[in-house]
Amino acid sequence: MATSPLFSHLKPPSPSCSLPPRVLSSSRSFPFSSLASASPSKASSNRPNPPIAALVEVGGVKIAKDDVVRESDPTNNVPDNIFSKIGLQLHRRDNHPIGILKNAIYDYFDTSYSSKFVKFDDLCPIVSVQQNFDEVLVPADHVSRSYNDTYYVNADTVLRCHTSAHQAELLRDGHSYFLVTGDVYRRDSIDSTHYPVFHQMEGVRVFSPDEWEGSGADATSYAAMDLKKCLEGLARHLFGAVEMRWVDTYFPFTNPSFELEIYFQERWMEVLGCGVTEQEILSRNGRKDCVAWAFGLGLERLAMVLFDIPDIRLFWSTDQRFTSQFSDGKLGVKFKPFSKFPPCYKDISFWITDSFTENNLCEVVRGIAGDLAEEVKLIDNFTNKKGITSHCYRITFRSMERSLTDDEINHLQWNVREAVQNKLHVTLR
Repeated sequence: MATSPLFSHLKPPSPSCSLPPRVLSSSRSFPFSSLASASPSKASSNRPNPPIAALVEVGGVKIAKDDVVRESDPTNNVPDNIFSKIGLQLHRRDNHPIGILKNAIYDYFDTSYSSKFVKFDDLCPIVSVQQNFDEVLVPADHVSRSYNDTYYVNADTVLRCHTSAHQAELLRDGHSYFLVTGDVYRRDSIDSTHYPVFHQMEGVRVFSPDEWEGSGADATSYAAMDLKKCLEGLARHLFGAVEMRWVDTYFPFTNPSFELEIYFQERWMEVLGCGVTEQEILSRNGRKDCVAWAFGLGLERLAMVLFDIPDIRLFWSTDQRFTSQFSDGKLGVKFKPFSKFPPCYKDISFWITDSFTENNLCEVVRGIAGDLAEEVKLIDNFTNKKGITSHCYRITFRSMERSLTDDEINHLQWNVREAVQNKLHVTLR
């Protein structure tokens, strides 16, 4: 599943991160931006990324940069640009599309369930491997556990890749209705719909035996029917009177599992994943005789559709021409493009090795170009007579706020070529 929600005005179950104790301390100050302001020097004028603060704060927990980004640790793959997003918490900004959508979903659950759902949205994104994978039954050999897909602080600690990482703890704490919202982190491709940091919401409802006994349905069927009724109502709340369909699918933590699709803007669109919680999760966390359902949704995916936002990078923009278009409670206000600057295309070709992955290439490009990298796309590949394979990638550079100069683009491309060769151990062509 792809989500879990949490709400700031309620006390979180525990403001703890899976980091060495020396970097964690309580504080009542409001989480601050991890992007420090500084006047650009002449030497750094071509760099797209601003300086990064050495400390951020989430949910009363202070997180030091040196304990998240460790270049000397071979088990660490968190770059500076990912650390810079920790603490920004777009989902807690009431005038931001992500926050507006979160609040609209909250309104639905408050109205439909008499405010029974406890909301969490300020939980620390640094969690243990056990929380992120083991406690939600992700198999030991699952691809999501690889360093290619997940950001590891060390061998036992990760940046959560789904809000489900908090599910077991909340069940142990006795919560039977809860929503968890937060920023999640995954190493991914570069294009208009993918970004290494995005936001999810998860909902869980637990039923005791007296709630389904006498209904004429078994526990699993009862929970599944209630789940579908709840989420069909949510879809109507967000999208209006749309046609819907349920698709059977698979998740490690639910059985049966479903995806809800709606027919919107003349196409079928997946809205969320959900299912009846695996009994093993409930039994492990003090709910042996209960049944539960859970759902998860990606806020960016829905917000891009509801607000007509064409590029996922825009959610991180601080340009007033973007931020001023949205206001608290105004769901679905259509984004008005303020400009369309020209793209610049640069190709890079190299002979790959067995260890090469596209996600690693994208990490290198992002680390140098930041959000000026619009897309990285494989446009050609071939294998020579010696069995060595060559890839050619086209990198699209484009700013959403200004025109880029030839000098800037050439400088970025030169640095990308150098870093690709040195960090990925490939041979440039």
